[in-house]
Amino acid sequence: MRIARVIGTVTLNRQHPTLQGGQFKLAVPLSWQDLVGRPGQPVEEVVVYDELGAGQGSWIAVSEGREAAMPFHPEIKPLDAYNAAILDQVCVLPPEKLVLPCQEPQTSGQKPKT
Repeated sequence: MRIARVIGTVTLNRQHPTLQGGQFKLAVPLSWQDLVGRPGQPVEEVVVYDELGAGQGSWIAVSEGREAAMPFHPEIKPLDAYNAAILDQVCVLPPEKLVLPCQEPQTSGQKPKT
């Protein structure tokens, strides 16, 4: 599952009958750099099936591949990406603030314990 930002809507002329009730959204997957506020490398957009009503600019949790169709089991839906959640808030620490499991946070002027 990845976090993505909705950047548009995809309009279809026809769709598979099992996809009634949802929309397709165009979303950009967000990298670690994007999540901590640093510009990341551009990535390819993803077309995501959305039944939750995500709007332009919303951050969503995207399930991809075979798992994208699993919420509809046993019904078969021809999906490759599915909006599993609309995210209200995402809190991420930049890498320099992360603490490894076996280390204590360093305070200024002290050497790390080994």
